[in-house]
Amino acid sequence: MPHHVAVLALDGVLPLDLGIPARVFNEACTSDGTRLYSVSTFSPGGRTVRTHEDFRILVDHDESVLKTADTVVIATQEPGEHLLATGTLPGDLAATLDRIRPRTRIVSLCTSAFLLAAAGLLDGLRATTHWALCDTFAELFPDVEVDPNVLFVDNGRILTSAGGAAGIDMCLHLVRRDHGAAIAAAAARRCVAAPWREGGQAQFIEHLVPRDTDRSTSATRQWALKRLAEPITLEDMARHAHMSVRTFTRRFRSEAGISPLKWLAQRRLAHARLLLESTDLPVARIAAACGFGDPVALRKQFHTHLGLSPVAYRRAHNAPEPTTAQ
Repeated sequence: MPHHVAVLALDGVLPLDLGIPARVFNEACTSDGTRLYSVSTFSPGGRTVRTHEDFRILVDHDESVLKTADTVVIATQEPGEHLLATGTLPGDLAATLDRIRPRTRIVSLCTSAFLLAAAGLLDGLRATTHWALCDTFAELFPDVEVDPNVLFVDNGRILTSAGGAAGIDMCLHLVRRDHGAAIAAAAARRCVAAPWREGGQAQFIEHLVPRDTDRSTSATRQWALKRLAEPITLEDMARHAHMSVRTFTRRFRSEAGISPLKWLAQRRLAHARLLLESTDLPVARIAAACGFGDPVALRKQFHTHLGLSPVAYRRAHNAPEPTTAQ
């Protein structure tokens, strides 16, 4: 059976964000085109939903879909006056969230993290929301560790994302978590979206697109991606871009949202994950191919960022067993 995703639409929902889960999950398919997810959009009582814009949406489902939902996504809704004043949910909405089964995965898009926090689902956990409201969130919910500098936070059962396109990143992350990198990348291609942005990547706060495209660092990023197996220094990247290290670092951060070396480390780790998921190469070969040098360095990165070893990661993704010793 496909994994059932139920998307909650509430009055004031942002229409673009409401469509993100169905757009991404419906593109996750097997090689023969079989969909791996089914997506249902519902509202309390199955009522018509008044959106944030100048139109309403008629949904086909009510809370009964929660009986079979494997994942519940709360589409973006800006916090209302009652919630901001009291930190609590209206009774009908609280009752709706109470109907979610104990093991069902729960996801909030953007400012819907306020709803999860008000329901007590984020107490003691790390979470994020749109950067513009992170201070308000932190003041209202002191028991939640708020991180304004990431695209999304995965706590296992409960996930929160930042604004707009970060919802796409998080949905693709879930596809990758559920079914591996190849299916997630194929879904991203069909959505014409970036195949992988780490959850720890910075939100693009008031980010300005450089006007001088000839001086972009994009070509250097592509150059580095083709040479992940080689030792690459910050000086090497700056030299390729024909910039000083200081100028290159500043421009790179303005374009990518993170420092050059952090970006490079993320790309190496992402490539290692892909090789573990899709090949039978031994860990030593993968470490060399991704520029980590030796298996010890690769294992350290996996433990730091993913909490498990490369061998455990491979097994968790049902990847091919290596033909030689790990």
